[in-house]
Amino acid sequence: MQKRTLLQSVLALALAAGVSGAAVAQDKEIKIGVTAGPHGQIMEQVKKIAEKDGLKIKVIEFSDYIQPNAALQSGELDANSYQHKPYLDAQIKDRGYKFVAAADTVNFPIGIYSKKIKKIEELKEGARFGLPNDPTNGGRVLLLLQANGLIKLKDSAGLKATPLDVVENPKKLRFVELDAAQLPRSLDDLDAAAINTNFAISAGLNPKSDAIVVENAKNPYVNILVIREADKNQPWVAKLVKAYHSEEIRKFVDTQFKGAVMPGF
Repeated sequence: MQKRTLLQSVLALALAAGVSGAAVAQDKEIKIGVTAGPHGQIMEQVKKIAEKDGLKIKVIEFSDYIQPNAALQSGELDANSYQHKPYLDAQIKDRGYKFVAAADTVNFPIGIYSKKIKKIEELKEGARFGLPNDPTNGGRVLLLLQANGLIKLKDSAGLKATPLDVVENPKKLRFVELDAAQLPRSLDDLDAAAINTNFAISAGLNPKSDAIVVENAKNPYVNILVIREADKNQPWVAKLVKAYHSEEIRKFVDTQFKGAVMPGF
């Protein structure tokens, strides 16, 4: 009789431990990496909406484009929200990440800024032009320059064009490749620079009023929510996407950024 009672007690404790473990698993805080600026602001709103659905989120800000993927790979993050698919594809190819896009998020048409000229046509011969030093965003800017008649690229250059792919450069523009986050701070030393909208806004630049050229909104560079491939069927992923794709977030983006950032969902 004593043995049976002891066995029942052990089973009850095991069951209680199992229930407790399940509760802990459900209460796990999801860590999401973002770059400072719009991505961070939007994710803070997503956090509030997701909490209503039982999903706890911790938003972690980064100041560059490299670390959020490295942190996702190492397990420090559960997801990140800051990059477009061409950039992710390049990172997967170069670094072997096992990542997938869980959902589209927002679109940031890249702009060209200058403190020295008002129109792109005013760039002088030999002007110093800043562009992001990562292959996808650098290529994106070169394609924008080509679309505005300043350079011509090899036909085979594609989305990953580099200054080495420039075959015609009538104004002999001198390309200064810098980390994307450094470009706003370097604008005083350059004749013009292409700056990603999240970093432009963080530096107090308004793409609609301050940029001398803005990329067409219809482009392949819609940003995405990225997770590890192994997590794609996790219940928290569906909750996160549901919160991000809510009407509340669409309205927040439209109201907060007034067209400088656009919903991509």
